[in-house]
Amino acid sequence: SLPAKLINGGIAGLIGVTCVFPIDLAKTRLQNQQNGQRMYTSMSDCLIKTIRSEGYFGMYRGAAVNLTLVTPEKAIKLAANDFFRHHLSKDGKKLTLLREMLAGCGAGTCQVIVTTPMEMLKIQLQDAGRIAAQKKLMAAQAQLSSAAGAAEPAVETRTTAMQITRELLRSKGIAGLYKGLGATLLRDVPFSIVYFPLFANLNKLGQKDPNVKAPFYVSFLSGCVAGSTAAVAVNPCDVIKTRLQSLQRGVNEDTYSGILDCTK
Repeated sequence: SLPAKLINGGIAGLIGVTCVFPIDLAKTRLQNQQNGQRMYTSMSDCLIKTIRSEGYFGMYRGAAVNLTLVTPEKAIKLAANDFFRHHLSKDGKKLTLLREMLAGCGAGTCQVIVTTPMEMLKIQLQDAGRIAAQKKLMAAQAQLSSAAGAAEPAVETRTTAMQITRELLRSKGIAGLYKGLGATLLRDVPFSIVYFPLFANLNKLGQKDPNVKAPFYVSFLSGCVAGSTAAVAVNPCDVIKTRLQSLQRGVNEDTYSGILDCTK
């Protein structure tokens, strides 16, 4: 039933966010780095420096936004995929690969209603630590180079998702929360087109009988392979989305007018 699918998707999303959020934080900070002032050399370097400067819970900066919105996001995504698969197979025939991809396309398109504002707010909170660390480093360098040593260290002012939301709604209206919508579609639609058909077909390989569900470990491994493949395929689009949705820039970092400008 639809309520069961929504609850299932919500619980899966909450568990997923809790498990991988530190990796997602490192991904955002690494993607936003440009040639101006590189703070991190790798994912592990980013996580170690984050723990040192912001504590263990610094790795979960911005997680509240994800935990709040991931339930409707995953619920919409999974329910939409099932909805499209059901309607595309109404003739009683087995779904072709093309129809499976169309169902994934529909699911990816539907989920951006929630994904775009969620990702936009999350990115601001995740990247704030990197920008603050840059400012502290620049202030320390300025203090060392100053003969009088009068330079003041940069003080980080922490903003919340609610403050960012209010400011965007006040200055740009609802469109402010949907900054980077095109880039989000560019990432999520191809991701779902690759992920859902690949998962479904890999999962079928573990079914001894078409009427019996595949064992849990088969579904788990199928999800790992399908998710990894889809993520690698759309990673360039994800970098573009992250940079377009970042409201603050570090030292000597570029700003972009759109997807093509960012790609160049």
